[in-house]
Amino acid sequence: MKPKPLRIAYLCDLSPLDRSLYSGGNARIHDALQEHAGEVTVLPRRWGLAEPVRRLIRAMPESVALRARWRAHFALRRVIASAVHRHLAEGGFDVLFGAYALHAMAGLRAPEGMVTAYTSDATQTVYRLSEVGQAHGRHFALGHLLDDWVERRERATLRRMDLLLWPSSWLQDAAEERYGLDPARSHMVPWGANIRTPPSAGPRTLTPGGPIDLLVVGRNWHAKGGPVAFYTMQVLRARGVDARLTVIGCLPPDNHRNAHVTVHRQLNKAVPGELAIFEAALKAAHFMVMPSFESYGFAFCEAAAYGLPALCLRVGGVPVRDGLTGHALPPGADAEDFAAQIQGYLADPAAYSRLSLSARREFEARLNWDAWGSATADLLHEAVARKQHVATRRLA
Repeated sequence: MKPKPLRIAYLCDLSPLDRSLYSGGNARIHDALQEHAGEVTVLPRRWGLAEPVRRLIRAMPESVALRARWRAHFALRRVIASAVHRHLAEGGFDVLFGAYALHAMAGLRAPEGMVTAYTSDATQTVYRLSEVGQAHGRHFALGHLLDDWVERRERATLRRMDLLLWPSSWLQDAAEERYGLDPARSHMVPWGANIRTPPSAGPRTLTPGGPIDLLVVGRNWHAKGGPVAFYTMQVLRARGVDARLTVIGCLPPDNHRNAHVTVHRQLNKAVPGELAIFEAALKAAHFMVMPSFESYGFAFCEAAAYGLPALCLRVGGVPVRDGLTGHALPPGADAEDFAAQIQGYLADPAAYSRLSLSARREFEARLNWDAWGSATADLLHEAVARKQHVATRRLA
């Protein structure tokens, strides 16, 4: 029998109704909960008596506001939480669900019997200490003065959660170790692709002697490993392979562009014509080449949806499973290494087709939001049932 829909209070520092924020992940999480778990109510994001501070931060340049917002929220957590508490007390919710913004959950005390759950692809401390954070460096000069304080706030907040949902085993393992979390409350549930599901077109093929199209998707050329992708193309061309590169989302510098590079600087998937360009690029590519340093990477899920093998670095929580959706090369791998990986498949087109088919199967089984929503709904229902059982025993 289908379980009763849950009443879920959804909390984030940015609205899940704006599909452009958090690379679309916030909206997808909200929608998947609505589809699979129950009725979702988005809680107001106002800061109560601290609202003037929030407005001041919003007026700052985005690069400053991004770093000030969560630190200020941690500092003012008790003041901000008082406004949220009123909504929780009056809403009759079964679950308080937090997405991305751990600081938004800080200082909160859910009413008795209400399950608290949280999902994100990183925490500030885990990110900062990881090879991902180290690769990007600091942007707030005085941030190191607050590092220990931030970690204490994170630990206190995470340990109060009934359910922690991590999209990668990298983050799950790091968070459990760093914060001393109870493994019974900590689960790995992969996130999905932020696109509509494309029809299955069967495995891709490589044509010996034909062109090889490489693809990079992202807003930051260097952060996405664009230079390595460009030089991979150059290495292949020097070896007689007709390699080409398509870039979506950013403009490479002049020295990383030539007649074999096609650039779509910015595509809005909400615009049908631009979405068609995006989809055509995914269909035409033979490899996504993105040796990026990031905590997850929706683009890799989107590649899998199209049966497009992805080549990346084995860093962070990138959702590429070696030999299943592509290959994660060791840190330090360069253009020669990526080119060699591609040439291995040029020598064995049948293996490439098998990898393409495997990538699509991984998308259908794991890397989609219906899979996330279904698994999360099961975990939430179990957590609610446990709380109700404890409450019943207490009254007996």
